[in-house]
Amino acid sequence: MAIQVFIDGEVGTTGLQIRERLEPRRDLALIRLDETERKDLSARREALNSADIAILCLPDAAAREAVSLIDSPKTRVIDASTAHRTAPGWVYGFPEALPGQSKAVAQAARVSNPGCFSTGFIALVAPLVRSGLIPRDWPYSVNAVSGYSGGGKAMIAEFEDPSSAFYTTVPVRIYATALGHKHVPEMQRCCDLIHPPLFTPSVGRYAQGMLVEVPLPLFAFPKRPTLDDIQECLSEAYAGARFVEVARRAECLATKTLDPQGLNGSNRLKLFVFGDPAAGQARLVALLDNLGKGASGAAVQNLNLMAGFDEGTGL
Repeated sequence: MAIQVFIDGEVGTTGLQIRERLEPRRDLALIRLDETERKDLSARREALNSADIAILCLPDAAAREAVSLIDSPKTRVIDASTAHRTAPGWVYGFPEALPGQSKAVAQAARVSNPGCFSTGFIALVAPLVRSGLIPRDWPYSVNAVSGYSGGGKAMIAEFEDPSSAFYTTVPVRIYATALGHKHVPEMQRCCDLIHPPLFTPSVGRYAQGMLVEVPLPLFAFPKRPTLDDIQECLSEAYAGARFVEVARRAECLATKTLDPQGLNGSNRLKLFVFGDPAAGQARLVALLDNLGKGASGAAVQNLNLMAGFDEGTGL
């Protein structure tokens, strides 16, 4: 029998992309609500409790409400919002992030999808901290640029709708100037950092795709790691990973620029180690699709693991 899946919030950007990935599959059956029922509490409750797996593509408050509506012990949940990323009892849905995390996702009743920016930062930093190459108590910073689709309807209108009060033609702009971005707590927790990283995000005038960068002053760290040490650690951490690739040293040396849209439409995440060995400085970069491995692709990968399918099915 096909796994019953309900996408609560399927008309949003992430929900639409998840639905597109799942609709052709015959091993799943989508529970659908018509337009008049999507905000009807009773209809949503019934759909949520009828599902084997419910995927929440909702604002944080609505995601918490949706979870409160579930009383069926068979309904497992993947939450794509920020609401439960550091909540007790929820498994962080980045299967490659930690040893054993894939198995934890597969067995979980409640899985929280990672943030897109967080996926890049955690992929770069967590293995290095775990290995002891870089310290837990360093004041790390992370700079990133994303396509505007990651900001939801309001930000999409800002860049696409000339009738919007916020419409702009600027090529790039910064945001989260108060440094309170909602992805920071999961970055800190998943990398086991003493201090929250200083996160400086920006958004470009293109729909999707992102670059996440972490500068490392290797000369200042107690173990004085080299670029080769960093490269080797990341390569070992993701050896055999289906969707995470570490660029070889020769490719990094030959790479002069990166297009943030380079992995659009995929569930792939590619990591680069750039730097100046003489100066003891490294520039780590993660390339991914903010709507792929950063959102809908990650949700489908988690669903596959929870349902006992090959994790790459439909991806």
